[in-house]
Amino acid sequence: MSLLRLWFIPAGLLACSALAARALSVDASTHKKDAAVLILGGGVTGVIAARTLHERGITNFTIVEAKGELGGRLSSQSFGAPGKQVTLELGANWVQGTQTGDGPANPIWTLVQKHGLHTHFNDWYGSISTYGATGPVDFVDVFNNAVDAYTNLTIAAGARVDKRLVDGTARTGYSLVGDKSQTAQAMASEYYQFDWEYAQTPEQSSWIASSWGNNFTYNTDVGGFGDDNQMALDERGFKYFIQAEGAEFLQPDQVRLNSTVSKITYSRSGVTVELGSGELLHADYALCTFSLGVLQHDDVVFEPALPDWKQEAIQSMVMATYTKIFLQFPAKFWFDTEMALYADSERGRYPVWQSLDHENFFPGSGIIFGDYSQRIEALPDSQVQEEVLGVMRTMFPNVTVPEPIAFHFPRWHTDPLFRGSYSNWPSSFFSEHHENLRANVGERLWFAGEATSQKYFGQFDMYMRRDER
Repeated sequence: MSLLRLWFIPAGLLACSALAARALSVDASTHKKDAAVLILGGGVTGVIAARTLHERGITNFTIVEAKGELGGRLSSQSFGAPGKQVTLELGANWVQGTQTGDGPANPIWTLVQKHGLHTHFNDWYGSISTYGATGPVDFVDVFNNAVDAYTNLTIAAGARVDKRLVDGTARTGYSLVGDKSQTAQAMASEYYQFDWEYAQTPEQSSWIASSWGNNFTYNTDVGGFGDDNQMALDERGFKYFIQAEGAEFLQPDQVRLNSTVSKITYSRSGVTVELGSGELLHADYALCTFSLGVLQHDDVVFEPALPDWKQEAIQSMVMATYTKIFLQFPAKFWFDTEMALYADSERGRYPVWQSLDHENFFPGSGIIFGDYSQRIEALPDSQVQEEVLGVMRTMFPNVTVPEPIAFHFPRWHTDPLFRGSYSNWPSSFFSEHHENLRANVGERLWFAGEATSQKYFGQFDMYMRRDER
């Protein structure tokens, strides 16, 4: 329920179905093009878009990916001291909502099962310890109240939609359902419910849209998948499921890795994509699956410039940042539960912790991780490590907390290939903005990705949700 969630793409299915119909009408023999369709980005959206074209009989496409492998924000690496390494997920980590009975199945869960990925249920609510400024302190009752308040928030948001009331911030929603968190314990508990999921505060987030993200994932009454959360623990990395899916139909000449797009020129007659190397690729159509953050930072130049309505939509949504901070110690000295919550006087200061040295995950690994925002990306690793150790020494005052033997955190916000973790919908972002974000520009330049999904934006962790475009 946090970190990069993973989106699925039917912005894929409807967008690519329409694009496929157009591409089928193109006589490739009369065009000196490198491909009928260039799929820009090889993440989940890009691979499923390619599969959609393949299933419709279109094979003249090329995935253009900046990294050396497919997967996008599915990113894993080996972590730990020699002899104690495990594969950790820097990005997407959970399948959020799987399937309830014979109800709808999360498409990501279907792919995870199909390709035999190793996962385990992660108990976010029933296996948690709580800490404060003096060490261990039991405020599970406050935590449970926050769970109820968040449920009430999402229910009330649905009522506002039914009554055609105006959207506001989630903070407004919390106030109207009678929840006004003021103590450190209450604020930490609220953070766990809300900020950990959306990577932004209730003040920064749309009340109605944030509730969509929750209800369409978990609430089976509105088509959600159920309460189950499966954590990826596969040594091949969570990315394996989309790479394995692609391997079933992709040919070597349909994928260009290590190819960063620097410029997209589009017209009525086609699209030209310029790579960082200076190479030009020509196609009839381009499907742009770049993250919202890349579009916002102008990391790719469009010629002509995107129209005002498109630029307004891009800049009006938010690319949020969720950062995991991993530490490995010689031996475990912390809580025996799966999760822990630390209530600091400063709201949001290293509040959420998860033990990977747990019988359900990587027992004996000596690994624990916490989270924070993009603030730490501007700091040197040494300073972040000292801040984290300071919090841990507060949480465990009767333990001599040693220096870690391994330490790492990704910098999603400053990475030019991503510029953040996943999108979030602010209260000032209207449905008309979102329609414009999803819309193609002319007949040749198309857009897809998690940010273009109204129901599952931000769900790419990254957490597993599908994109319903």
